[in-house]
Amino acid sequence: MTLQAWCFSYRGRLGRRDLWIWLTLWLALLILLFTLAARGWMSTQTAAFCVVSLLWPTSAVVVKRLHDRNKAGYWALLLPAAWMLMAGDWASLPASWQWALGRFIPTLILVTMSLELGVFRGTPRENRFGKTACPVNYLGRRMPDYQ
Repeated sequence: MTLQAWCFSYRGRLGRRDLWIWLTLWLALLILLFTLAARGWMSTQTAAFCVVSLLWPTSAVVVKRLHDRNKAGYWALLLPAAWMLMAGDWASLPASWQWALGRFIPTLILVTMSLELGVFRGTPRENRFGKTACPVNYLGRRMPDYQ
């Protein structure tokens, strides 16, 4: 898989290693952006634009990883749903509902998705999303076909 397909295509499958490489790179970029913005070397608007620009590659990587687990990409919508539940204002509800909607359900979603994406192996054979996941070709060299 090429770098372009890794970051911008929603087709195909992606292994755990390449997901963790992307998440590490993403976290390093976020730390760099927020450090630059905090020191005044970059405007907050520019940093926010860069963060929003990272959403497409992140969603592409997550969807391809879900494909490797033989799940539809729509499962990725659970991640923004968990974020919205965590950010919601549940003060008008009873305390047990506040805890359930604001903490328990989002935490359950995040833990489940973390296990699903980062820990569990993909489907060992071809599935409805294509052949088995082949590693990303980071250096642009010709790689052998994995079948």
